[in-house]
Amino acid sequence: MNPKSTGWNPWHGCRKVSEGCRNCYVYRQDAQWGADSAQARRTAQFDLPVRRNRNGRFKVASGSMLFTCFTSDFLLEDADAWRPECWQMMALRHDVDFMFFTKRIDRLAEVLPADWGDGYDNVTIGCTVENQTEADRRLPIFASLPIRHKAIICAPLLGALDLRRWLDPSIEEVSVGGESGPDARIIDYDWVTEIRDQCIDAGIAFRFHQTGARLVKNGRLYRIPRVHQHSQARRAGIDYKIRHDLPQE
Repeated sequence: MNPKSTGWNPWHGCRKVSEGCRNCYVYRQDAQWGADSAQARRTAQFDLPVRRNRNGRFKVASGSMLFTCFTSDFLLEDADAWRPECWQMMALRHDVDFMFFTKRIDRLAEVLPADWGDGYDNVTIGCTVENQTEADRRLPIFASLPIRHKAIICAPLLGALDLRRWLDPSIEEVSVGGESGPDARIIDYDWVTEIRDQCIDAGIAFRFHQTGARLVKNGRLYRIPRVHQHSQARRAGIDYKIRHDLPQE
């Protein structure tokens, strides 16, 4: 496996915890096969980060990025027995970057490994917030935790958000996306650009990663097929990147 970004889902299935979970794509996909998405199970790729080729080299190459637990939540209560082994694999593969998003940031402190310290340098944690209620509940907890690489994920964005008080230098990026699926709730483009403006004012990177299925812009509703939702977000051209090569004042 060449250095690249790929997915690692050590377990599958999750229980809904907030309004952002209502139309969860995992539930929607599992329903096609009659599977119970609320039933968590370890997957066949549980040990993916430490698998080796016949020559003894790791299959996941050094420098890769593993997007972790995107068909569940890494802090899911049902996975408490499995998570310690995953922390060990992350620590062992310090040459690989891991990223996971969670709606359960309130559980992180109680399930961190003993050697976590101020965070593993190869692990990025994204705190997901979908509305102001969850932002006000989750982000104070997020701010208090020892994490070296932090991101705020506003997805599915369900309303206008004021993130200003939480946009300090510990946040490396804010990423925004709409909801997919036939029952998707709208995302208003004004909500997206307002968050972008807050990020620019705070000097924090911003990314519009997905339009969602129902985007309102200038009062007009656009229905966007799933296959185009990421590319259309990129075409908006509103991502804001921080250049670290510029001289500091």
